[in-house]
Amino acid sequence: MQPPHLRQPPGHVTLPAPIWFRVEAMPDNGTYPFMRHPWGEFVYSYSGVTELRTGGQVLLAPPHMAFWIPAGADQVGYNRKATVHVSIYIDQSLCAEMPDVPVSLRVTPLLRAMLDRLELASFDDTAQQARLLRVMVDEMERCPVTQSFLPDSDEPALKRLLAALHDTPSDRRSTATLARSFGLSERTLLRLCKRDLGMSLTEWRNRQRAVRAIAMLQEDVSVETIALDLGYATASAFIAMFKGIMGDSPARYVGR
Repeated sequence: MQPPHLRQPPGHVTLPAPIWFRVEAMPDNGTYPFMRHPWGEFVYSYSGVTELRTGGQVLLAPPHMAFWIPAGADQVGYNRKATVHVSIYIDQSLCAEMPDVPVSLRVTPLLRAMLDRLELASFDDTAQQARLLRVMVDEMERCPVTQSFLPDSDEPALKRLLAALHDTPSDRRSTATLARSFGLSERTLLRLCKRDLGMSLTEWRNRQRAVRAIAMLQEDVSVETIALDLGYATASAFIAMFKGIMGDSPARYVGR
């Protein structure tokens, strides 16, 4: 396994401005150290899947999704495949209307357009940049809070099961077989998934496969190859799953 690529964030004690941003390209298997900021942080993925472990949960931001980290929240960020993301740091005095716990966000079309502008990082003057960032914070407040795209569990047996599926998304064992393999009854596993994940194990597995597929699609891997790697007998079966989870076919999603 490739060793983790540790990326140290800028060591600011105070922000250079009330709203400050940086665009970061992370290599495969990139990670940040444990952090806790005295300001809020909005993270948006341009490409790849950015992951965040905070407060016993894992939040994922596939391309064009985001998560919010309030001031004082413990966090560890990482990515399995190369990513490009932007972090927008916001002084706590401007965060009153944002959630007070880490959450996943569904980015509005207007905010997405401004984030695309921000990726270019070319402004005539700092006042122009500051105005855009302030409008962006206003629009962040309008982003719907959504369920964690790929929630985790602290229950030991379920946690081990989910970790195994993370490592082998092509695993096609049934729910009953997986339950027995991890010392659970099928009924107990279904109950734990409903309680801890808020969804069935089948839906969680499909989301996990969709996340893996997104990274492969952005590396120009063919749909047929992805389908086989993820355990599907046909490309059409994979496409139907992906569309059900992401709302678009693989080709349309990546093109968007």
